[in-house]
Amino acid sequence: MASASSDQRRTPLPPVDYIKGVNGLDKIVLHEVRGSSAELYLYGGHVTSWKNDHGEELLFVSSKAQFKPPKAIRGGIPICFPQFSNLGTLEAHGFARNRVWSIDRDPPPPPNNKAFVDLILKPTEDDLKIWPHSFEFRLRVTLGPGGDLMLTSRVRNTDTKPFTFTFAYHTYLSVSDISEVRVEGLETLDYLDNLKNKERFTEQGDAITFEGELDKIYLSTPPKIAILDHERKRTFVLRKDGLPDAVVWNPWDKKAKSMADFGDEEYRHMLCVEAAAIEKPITLKPNEEWRGRQELSAVPSSYCSGQLDPQRVLLGT
Repeated sequence: MASASSDQRRTPLPPVDYIKGVNGLDKIVLHEVRGSSAELYLYGGHVTSWKNDHGEELLFVSSKAQFKPPKAIRGGIPICFPQFSNLGTLEAHGFARNRVWSIDRDPPPPPNNKAFVDLILKPTEDDLKIWPHSFEFRLRVTLGPGGDLMLTSRVRNTDTKPFTFTFAYHTYLSVSDISEVRVEGLETLDYLDNLKNKERFTEQGDAITFEGELDKIYLSTPPKIAILDHERKRTFVLRKDGLPDAVVWNPWDKKAKSMADFGDEEYRHMLCVEAAAIEKPITLKPNEEWRGRQELSAVPSSYCSGQLDPQRVLLGT
């Protein structure tokens, strides 16, 4: 006879839950039938959790993260829009990550009955005072049958004049130890070094490894990047479309201690690898739409960026 607990384990969870999160903020939880999950907040349109079917957390959120508007949440996947960093006249990384998004209650469904939610952000009167452009930003967050996490952004110009913006998915990955991590797929590429006044260099190593603070914007990057975590025998595969650049960032010890919402030693267990459009800003004419997509998969550590297709690895073929 099956026990009550095993019966409960077989009871399928709803693909989408709408609940309250930290400090009563509205949160959405996506469930995949094999056990993987993702969580996001309407505040910021911000993904804060992505777990595999073993319940292991794959994203990093600081233990000191403040879930209190207007402060952005430290970790997960902040949306940097309409500017990345302080490259424009707005606050660093723009305002999308500290605005409350709304839910699209009647979106077109994705293929294969994946768990998903669609969010919408439109500018408020206050937003138009600091960035005088009317837009509609639609974000779809999808959890695939293999546990892969996809974010698709569509920005439409609803104004009467063109506007220009930069963008990034500021993805914080959870890693065992930053000194055991390497990033493949960006070798031989040019980058702008944010620690050297955005001076342009060419990557010389056969992979990116970490021995101190690193903050680089890699340019004209391939659609697939691999982040290998040797200790956990896990590789993150980042696939992207419409996002030609990639940011790699770890604050290391000195900067970590200077951030009030970041633990002094937490730099050891996180790495930001961000699909982005920075070097060549995106310009939209009235009624034009831009689309940018990022897909994250976690696969066995034998995967390298130039060898196997991650979908074949996920399916064991």
